[in-house]
Amino acid sequence: MKRIVKPGSTTKEEVDKFWDRRFNITSFLFDKQLAFVEDSSPFKIAVCSRRAGKTIACAAHLTDTAIKNKDIICIYITLSAANAKKLVWKELKNINTNYKLAGIVNESELSITYPNGSVIYASGAKDKTEIEKFRGLPIKLCYIDECQSFRDHIEDLINDIIEPALLDYDGSLCLIGTPGSIPTGYFYECAEISDVWSKHKWTFFDNPHIALKSKKTHQELLARVLKRRAITVDHPSIQREYFGKWEFDSESLLIQYDKEKNEWNTQLNKSYEWNYILGIDVGFKDADALAVLAYSESDPTTYLIEELITEKQGLTPLVNQIKELQTKYQFTKMTMDMGGLGLKMGEEMIRQYQLPVEAADKKRKMENVELLNDALRRGHFKAKSNSRFVQDSYLVEIDRDKSKPDRIVVSDRFHSDIIDSVLYAFKFSPAFAYEPPKRQLKRGTREWAQAQQTKMFEDALEHFQQEADLNKRLSGDFD
Repeated sequence: MKRIVKPGSTTKEEVDKFWDRRFNITSFLFDKQLAFVEDSSPFKIAVCSRRAGKTIACAAHLTDTAIKNKDIICIYITLSAANAKKLVWKELKNINTNYKLAGIVNESELSITYPNGSVIYASGAKDKTEIEKFRGLPIKLCYIDECQSFRDHIEDLINDIIEPALLDYDGSLCLIGTPGSIPTGYFYECAEISDVWSKHKWTFFDNPHIALKSKKTHQELLARVLKRRAITVDHPSIQREYFGKWEFDSESLLIQYDKEKNEWNTQLNKSYEWNYILGIDVGFKDADALAVLAYSESDPTTYLIEELITEKQGLTPLVNQIKELQTKYQFTKMTMDMGGLGLKMGEEMIRQYQLPVEAADKKRKMENVELLNDALRRGHFKAKSNSRFVQDSYLVEIDRDKSKPDRIVVSDRFHSDIIDSVLYAFKFSPAFAYEPPKRQLKRGTREWAQAQQTKMFEDALEHFQQEADLNKRLSGDFD
């Protein structure tokens, strides 16, 4: 595709001047966005609220860098390719089209190649297996967006993959996101503790386009949110989402894991008899996730003792994983997501492989969430601190915009396979209704005699109640 030039331009200098004028980033962004983009620091970080315009800043900066530098690579990374397509891809294409930049768009690989040979890629990196695809690329500019939703692998992504890739062109790395529900993790440490990063911040209130589009002031729009949710401006979720502040906001998390109550880093008591349950969540684009729970009649707590998460595997490898775990634990129950693709896989497991899997009750997922949260609050569910379940419990949030008092909606910002598999299995554990076994009293002791007397009295009451009910039936007075 040929570069579109001003009619009558013949020299290279005139063409280049025209090319630069087509997209003027200084007039495209508002002041705090522009200050971030023009910051010459190689490592910079922006903590923003929702609706602050951070994604358009990413798109503008990537485009500006690509068209002003020949034969370089710019990369936008978020949790998944689907999220990248939803968040930044449309903005990149709009800039390319509206300013006639003549970039060649590749929808399958989410890339735009400009006439000067420079390329922008939009991609995802949801776990350690995905970060390797960026290794070896010479990168001029890299954005990592929605940083608050990354697991611990973001540190490996930056240290082992991205930072070395910036050396060829003296490139820069930009971290950008909103405060997470729990002030912890790599993004929080970079933004609030580290002195290495050049730090920026802007919020919903700094974005002039909000008022222009809605015809309402920022305060009026926020007041509408507060009224619907029946909360005040001091609520942690409002401070996070609209003011960009780091606040402890466990109420916004779907799973109420508390490190003090629920951390477990020891071993199961070998003197107890343990029962084991396997929860199975299947996927292809998403991962297969297996969660092994253990419970005992002698212990009020259910434990997550093993988890296995595998990307993009077929049925046979999955079956082999389940069989290995079955040999190891001798499960009393296997429960599996049998919706969609899972139904066919479940039937195959039962018929061909003789695995006694049962369908999980997905329709009552929120009831299962509440049962698990109740056990977490009482300290009756525990998991190891380095487990994927614990990491994900800090990331899966409730979508406050879509939720209602009678209906909780999970945010689509972050998806966890292991949490689903734990929920499927936990329903079959007794942790939420545990009663300690009664102590056996020695025959002939005073305690034994008192217990016998109490039992005889209770039996007599029950007998007389049954007689009274029978008489009512015979007389026709029983409702």
